[in-house]
Amino acid sequence: MQVKDRSRGPGSLVSQVGESLRQAILSGRYSPGDKLPSEVELTETHGVSRTVVREAVAALRSDGLVEVRQGAGIFVLNADPNPALSGRRIDRARVSSDLEVLEVRAPLEIEAAGLAALRRSPAQEEAIFECHRKILRCIESDESIRDADLALHFAIAEATNNPLFKQHLEFHGAAVIPQSKAIPESRGGEQTAYRKMIHKEHEAIVVAISDRNEEAARSAMRDHLRGSQVRYRDLLKDFRTFSD
Repeated sequence: MQVKDRSRGPGSLVSQVGESLRQAILSGRYSPGDKLPSEVELTETHGVSRTVVREAVAALRSDGLVEVRQGAGIFVLNADPNPALSGRRIDRARVSSDLEVLEVRAPLEIEAAGLAALRRSPAQEEAIFECHRKILRCIESDESIRDADLALHFAIAEATNNPLFKQHLEFHGAAVIPQSKAIPESRGGEQTAYRKMIHKEHEAIVVAISDRNEEAARSAMRDHLRGSQVRYRDLLKDFRTFSD
């Protein structure tokens, strides 16, 4: 049995487990109709919690790779003969789910930003700045900012000095940060511009917390999360147009 590594963030753990299962399916180790190891077996194999396994399986389910049969287990599905339409359908379901998470996050994280501005320690302030710098490094290296984005929101929650804020984010894990993409990776220039916009929105939050400006911190977090909601609602409109 592997020892659980609690130094790794929940977002990275979900990604690692999900990618491992995804590669096992795509490589043919598990064929359509095969049953994956049980939830208990997966937690033992990967040395993670059941929550991490469930989120990883949920991501595979969203991608149409597996289905969960109540009381029977997790089964590999046949590949969709029309990947373009399959991706469109899967993404629409995922965008809807991401939007729901964003709506739930908003009131809690707006409050968290305000409290962080009032209560953050010098060490917590530096941790927030370092997370923000890491996002920029990811942008400059043309890497996904998702894990760094999650770390920044965790650091802000930590700075409230109320453990329930961070526990709430940890409970949802990687699902806190939208999985669907507002801009496809294939449109590199637009993807970079989008990431820079997110970085700019984060900067307003970080500076307000550093300045101990409670209202500015709340306002910046509100603008960031509501802006994200607008972007994902626009994606849903695009899907409806496509369907029509």
